[in-house]
Amino acid sequence: MERPRSALALALTMGEPAGIGPEITLAAWRQRNAVGLRPFYCLADPDMLRQRAESLGWDVTIITTEADRAVQAFQDGLPVVPLSRAAKAKPADPNLDDVALIVESIKRAVEDVHVGRAAALVTNPINKQALRAGGFALPGHTEFLSELARKWHGDDFRAVMMIAGPELRTVPVTIHIPLAEVPTAITIDLIVETGQIVAADLRRRFGLSAPRLAVAGLNPHTGEEGSLGSEDDAVIRPAVEALQALGIAATGPLPADTMFHRAAREAYDVALCMYHDQALIPAKTLTFDEAVNVTLGLPLIRTSPGHGTAFDIAGSGRARPSSLIAALGLAAQMVATQTAR
Repeated sequence: MERPRSALALALTMGEPAGIGPEITLAAWRQRNAVGLRPFYCLADPDMLRQRAESLGWDVTIITTEADRAVQAFQDGLPVVPLSRAAKAKPADPNLDDVALIVESIKRAVEDVHVGRAAALVTNPINKQALRAGGFALPGHTEFLSELARKWHGDDFRAVMMIAGPELRTVPVTIHIPLAEVPTAITIDLIVETGQIVAADLRRRFGLSAPRLAVAGLNPHTGEEGSLGSEDDAVIRPAVEALQALGIAATGPLPADTMFHRAAREAYDVALCMYHDQALIPAKTLTFDEAVNVTLGLPLIRTSPGHGTAFDIAGSGRARPSSLIAALGLAAQMVATQTAR
């Protein structure tokens, strides 16, 4: 008999082993009771995590186990589902041979969620440059998860990235593209599709019955009637009107320089932004340590810390686990909300 998703552990990927992922994983487990974490297991090299704990002087028992036994093991030690071989990287010194291992961890975690061995997916940070150098062709996690979802479900899923913090949620309509390409990349259809995906997941996984979307303009002062650019009136405004016609509470285009102060944020549940930094700068400025990267639009729940691999402090024990703890906590909340609906 298939176990209910509410009784399953969260699947946490290894991420880049040369970064801070291993130590924030260990630190999150050490704080599990203080912050009330749902059980999780890590798909990683157990010896690498054991050695990292020893080098930091942390008393963490590593329990090699299977996903379906992680809940029972969680209080006694950090449950680790081993990968096919050992990781070679040292702190702050990535090894290209580990790229296949990093990818394996993601693939197996997605499989665990798909087949009902895990409740949701939480991913540790990866380093895109190291992955590209090792032959990984996709821009990042979000795009890879879309590809894996298509493999498992046969449908064409479009993943949407949302940065969620205690004070602000933001979504970049375009993600990992050069800034010079943004004006031609944003289209009415892209904005409408993004808004629909966001609204649907805020209802289904965040419990918002009528989510309010604030749509940012592209140009200063939303183009000032065309004198500073035509995209706001020609593309963004019609997209907002189309979202409204679909019954979604959308407003905009709004000037990006005035929509993120405290009073303005009270008028919406999520901000749709036109490009990467327009979305991530305000979100990370407000609550960097608690910012969570959430992937919307997929048939599984995925969250991740809102920061990168931080090679400069890897292995030092100085990395704060706050964002990973927030990612684990939010994934648990989303599972509970979706299960209850």
